[in-house]
Amino acid sequence: MLKRHLIAVSVLAGLTGCAATQTSEQQVVNSLADNLDIQYEVITNYGATEGLKCQDLGAEWASCNKVNMTLVNQGEAVDSKDWAIYFHSIRLILDVDNEQFKITRLTGDLHKLEPTEKFDGFAAGEEVSLPLTSEYWQLFETDFMPGAFVASPNTEPKMIASLNTEDTASFVRGLEGNNLKRTPDDNNVMATAVTRFEKNEDLKSLDVTTTLLPTPMSVEVGKGSVSIADGIALPEAIFSEEQFSALESRSDVVGVNVSGDLPVEITVVPTDFTGELARTGAYQLNIEANGIAIKAFDKAGAFYAVQSIFGLIDSDNVESLPLLSINDAPRFDYRGVMVDVARNFHSKEAILATLDQMAAYKMNKLHLHLTDDEGWRLEIPDLPELTDVGSNRCFDLDERSCLLPQLGSGPTTDNFGSGFFSKSDYVEILKYAKAREIEVIPEIDMPAHARSAVVSMEARYSRLMEEGKEAEASEYRLMDPQDTSNVTTIQFYDKKSFINPCLESSTRFVDKVVSEVAAMHNEAGMPLTTWHFGGDEAKNIKLGAGFQDLDSKEKVAWKGDIDLSKQDKPFAQSPQCQSLVASGEVSDFGHLPGYFAQEVSKIVAEKGIPHFQAWQDGLKYVEEGAEVFATETTRVNFWDVLYWGGTSSVYDWSKKGYDVIVSNPDYVYMDMPYEVDAKERGYYWATRATDTRKMFGFAPENMPQNAETSLDRDGNGFTGKGEIEAKPFYGLSAQLWSETVRTDEQYEYMVFPRVLAAAERAWHRADWENDYKVGVEYSQETNLVDQKVLDSDYNRFASILGQRELAKLEKAGIDYRLPVPGAKIEGGKLAMNVQFPGVELQYSIDGENWLAYEDEQRPTVSGEVSIRSISASGERVSRVTTLR
Repeated sequence: MLKRHLIAVSVLAGLTGCAATQTSEQQVVNSLADNLDIQYEVITNYGATEGLKCQDLGAEWASCNKVNMTLVNQGEAVDSKDWAIYFHSIRLILDVDNEQFKITRLTGDLHKLEPTEKFDGFAAGEEVSLPLTSEYWQLFETDFMPGAFVASPNTEPKMIASLNTEDTASFVRGLEGNNLKRTPDDNNVMATAVTRFEKNEDLKSLDVTTTLLPTPMSVEVGKGSVSIADGIALPEAIFSEEQFSALESRSDVVGVNVSGDLPVEITVVPTDFTGELARTGAYQLNIEANGIAIKAFDKAGAFYAVQSIFGLIDSDNVESLPLLSINDAPRFDYRGVMVDVARNFHSKEAILATLDQMAAYKMNKLHLHLTDDEGWRLEIPDLPELTDVGSNRCFDLDERSCLLPQLGSGPTTDNFGSGFFSKSDYVEILKYAKAREIEVIPEIDMPAHARSAVVSMEARYSRLMEEGKEAEASEYRLMDPQDTSNVTTIQFYDKKSFINPCLESSTRFVDKVVSEVAAMHNEAGMPLTTWHFGGDEAKNIKLGAGFQDLDSKEKVAWKGDIDLSKQDKPFAQSPQCQSLVASGEVSDFGHLPGYFAQEVSKIVAEKGIPHFQAWQDGLKYVEEGAEVFATETTRVNFWDVLYWGGTSSVYDWSKKGYDVIVSNPDYVYMDMPYEVDAKERGYYWATRATDTRKMFGFAPENMPQNAETSLDRDGNGFTGKGEIEAKPFYGLSAQLWSETVRTDEQYEYMVFPRVLAAAERAWHRADWENDYKVGVEYSQETNLVDQKVLDSDYNRFASILGQRELAKLEKAGIDYRLPVPGAKIEGGKLAMNVQFPGVELQYSIDGENWLAYEDEQRPTVSGEVSIRSISASGERVSRVTTLR
């Protein structure tokens, strides 16, 4: 585990100007932190229909929920009013119905609860209820963040013990019945033992001896097998030393000796490949009784061919390989995984482990989201504040030493809210990726989602101004000090969330960062070929369609009332930007993010970096299309939700000349919950659930087809129709955003095993995927997809996971998610099944002693029964559920 960079308690105390002595104020802080038991209970998630004043309170779309926040003082009486509780809420709190307390939002999700003059103290044993009205709804336990703390002037802040836990069930109640619905019309099927059982009923364990993940283009199966008990003789000369070492590491996981007896011949002959096989990564693999022959289009193809050999091996029974021939090539050039290390940090070790798995399943692009509002995660020489300040979150109201706590990170830096990759860490990651045929794509998000950079450069500015170095202080400043724009971002930050695109110092900053990152890539022997600009969500959400003016003459019931006259577009009150718009160089303030993207592309191109990449909405006001960017190609991660028009708009981006990387949140965002169960982790604005089966069934090239095979976030059907002719897409990427993912273990749970389904879709086009055609419409009423073929294909894939691949994940040390079993009781007999046939199942009638489940001998049960799945080693188990 990565050693954490800590800001010591003494430093925190020093920031407040006192030593950490046991003053009366500190005693109050300690008493409240140690003894307040805080609980949240969801009362309703559709307040507008139950009399809450959502519209009057200014809730977006006039939608709000009610939660009781209960504080129980389990210690001695506290009469002091000189304290505050700082807590995290991803939902904007609009009202607190208790006159003894008030709540204000500081920035982002950090809220401050403090007593009013009417506060009469916490008596010993007293229970206090604070009915909170918040925006939108709260449907999963992970909507409620841990990490609340108590602070007071001249004291050391202290974490509240009852919320210093990742066990959300210990402080969240009420998520049951109607409270599991977003609206009264929510038609999602909630996950229970019975609904899981019904979903898995079509699955059975198949013989997967000759099948491979990801699926090859073609396989010809012979008769019999060849022994590998004495290993295979993998030639070293064809690979670099680092690449051969990477293959040896994988061989250790699968349990085969690569310095053994069975000969392996590898040749790289690109001229022998024609048609669909004539592309990077293609290979031919022949396993015969006297040895293995590999012919590859290039070195990547040779590497993938060896991974295919490993893929065919059962790591629990390393005896033989089937005799077969494979012709194979990737579907997409870009087969990616995006990892957000900014919202919460994930260690170098977790990233290296991810690269191992990406290589095993032939994924070739690691997109590292290195910066966001909540953290800057890469050391940049000569700009130490970016990591000294921007990589740390702690309780410093002036934000001179760190960013304010967010997303459950609490008052100190001793958690995954803080952390960064040193230059040497990053170079190591690059070298590790290169040895595995993986390109690392760094993303430095701008102009929005840039608060960590802006605050860091303000700290730098203040330091240098105090040293009398005025010119140097302004060199990399990212905000216009005269900008008075009133802006609220999607995560509730203000104008400090934006790099000002109209400042020369912003351009210098970008040039500096790009140069330093490029130098790291050169040092690693992996030249920087793709720069990710970010570009997303550069807007003021208060100017969105979910709000209306207080004085509007034609009000509607489904919008929140606010004073729109006080709202600005980003940069609208910046004199520097006003001058730029007035000059005519940029048509209006809404076009500034697109203008900045073009300016950054010039810097990128000047440094010899051929590819420029961004989230598609960051380029939406660039009417001319891809041709106006300075780089050789411009790529977009497409993340429109399909049921909100994405089935059509994705093709428009391709038509405009962009290389489209399909990155849809409703199918390949791995921060979404696995299933509609309040105990699963994740955000759910795009979908209530994306499990491995849903991701496997995604048709990334024929977007309208997905309207026939899946539902929207409320469990309802939608329509998709081919409307635009466009060039084929460039790739597919699966994303892991980290707002609710605070640890490496949680990270791996969210990514694995469903990322293997993304690897399958990125490499292989299935027979059940229809060609995209203009004019063809899909919905829940059409019957254009061969569902039997899709179900059969998934059964094969699921059997590979259950019988072979989960064991390899475990042996590689991956904290993957074991599926929660399905079950039902009929006639007193317990029936169980699982999403991945081959995974072992267990049940318990007393909740303590576990028995193996065998479908051939269904046990007789009565009362409540606990069920779970268990790994082949017996060391990992799924979440336990019960049924009667």
